[in-house]
Amino acid sequence: SLKPYGNAQNTSDITLNKRTKSIYTPLELQFIEMKKQYKDAVLCVECGYKYRFFGEDAEIAAKELNIYCHQDHNFMTASIPTHRLFVHVRRLVAKGYKVGVIKQMETAALKAAGENKSTLFNRKLTALYTKSTLIGEDILFKEIWFHTWLDEPVDVEEATTDVPDNYLLCICENGENFKDRRKGDIVMGIMAIQPTTGEVIFDSFQDSASRLELESRVLRLQPVEIILPPSLSDQSEKLINSITSM
Repeated sequence: SLKPYGNAQNTSDITLNKRTKSIYTPLELQFIEMKKQYKDAVLCVECGYKYRFFGEDAEIAAKELNIYCHQDHNFMTASIPTHRLFVHVRRLVAKGYKVGVIKQMETAALKAAGENKSTLFNRKLTALYTKSTLIGEDILFKEIWFHTWLDEPVDVEEATTDVPDNYLLCICENGENFKDRRKGDIVMGIMAIQPTTGEVIFDSFQDSASRLELESRVLRLQPVEIILPPSLSDQSEKLINSITSM
């Protein structure tokens, strides 16, 4: 796996892969810049009539999607057809990956007619999907439209199988009272959101060092994703780690 973007500090100054001594292509430089912004996501980059993966993302896609991965210039690369994007996005999300979709912001026809026809396509992140934020409606309708346009049969059951129907949970703590915090007692707040239905559940409560109240709420909600504050008490962190490891 080639990881040139891992050492890149400023892509405007770096056009040479120090390891291979090969010049980066404009598309590779664009990918390096985007990957620096979304390091924890598998990026699908629109390139004409297909979406491409680069570097480690390509190796992940090859493994999880059972597609071909090969060396191209400075990166490993893999690709999928445009009309199959959302099938593969769902499969990657179901495996626990965060997936970013990067689209071309210009059409080929308009670009060919413009003054910048010889320059690189302008691209930007248009969607970021995780287990709790992969909402079925937009994914399903886009896919049905693509298949209908291609005059292909649509398996609605397949299109909705991997769509999650669970909560995104946010947890916060009030650590103002140092004495209580040292004992382990703390005031906690939670908010759970069901993106597919718009349902919102929120609560605040006093919890002991055993975190029984927090545990009961997390187990009852069974969230597929949890958002935590930058700092968390040791007792809460231990409980969350225990629950998520199961």
